Amino acid sequence: MKSFTLFAVILCYLSSYAEQCVWNGVGEVVAIGDVHGDFDQFVLILQGADLVDQDLNWIGGKTHLVQVGDVLDRGPDSRAIMDLIMVLEQQAPLQGGYVHFLLGNHEIMLMKTDLRYVHEGEILSYGGLKEMVRALRPDGEYGNWLAGHNAAIRINNALFVHAGISEDYASVPVDSINELVRSEIARDWAEPSGIFSSTGPVWFRGMAVDRGSAIRRVLEEVLETNSADIIVIGHTVSIEGIETRFSGRVIMIDAGMSECYGGTAQYLVLDQRGYKVQFP
Repeated sequence: MKSFTLFAVILCYLSSYAEQCVWNGVGEVVAIGDVHGDFDQFVLILQGADLVDQDLNWIGGKTHLVQVGDVLDRGPDSRAIMDLIMVLEQQAPLQGGYVHFLLGNHEIMLMKTDLRYVHEGEILSYGGLKEMVRALRPDGEYGNWLAGHNAAIRINNALFVHAGISEDYASVPVDSINELVRSEIARDWAEPSGIFSSTGPVWFRGMAVDRGSAIRRVLEEVLETNSADIIVIGHTVSIEGIETRFSGRVIMIDAGMSECYGGTAQYLVLDQRGYKVQFP
């Protein structure tokens, strides 16, 4: 009975903060880029950052963990990674920590049955394609869990989003971006539009690839809108490792860690002194 009561309290705690997307006064943040079904690399980073023990239980204390999306597709073990994140989401608050799993374009794609990049191992983990599709739809076991997550958050002076924020959404604060995402998930559509279009926060690559004054002006507006100094993004692979743009105000943390890319296991640590790139 005690364990059931504790579990209910945890769920209540988590649901009460389900729509919170701004945190201040956080001591340390660990940010991890796109995982794409590579369970071993994900665990390597979690253990290297002293966030989980050998049994994969949370030992990170008050640290906030941010994973910027794209856990799904391209690799075989995305379901196992989601299962682990679900457990850590429950454990971290008991120590004063928090786990922020953000939605990426591949989460959205699979919730809407876009199967272009599905790995055979992912299908097998559900027992078949129909079972996987059913589980990942917005009303399914995993899709319902995914739908409860944010697409953008701010912690202290850092904004976190999967791909980037374009001119179309530069003046839209993170809470409104998340409301738009939730509304779009609930809507039936055949083709991505609006917040899920190429200029939306789970697809837009401009902050990673564009140059010149136009994208600089967008960046300045995004940071001012959200009272932030830097933005941390994934989505666009930097195979040589985590890199920065625009004098360190944009940090690209998708180092292609998944076996499908053959990149490097790296993560970002942010605290009151700034940020640094770490290897597990």
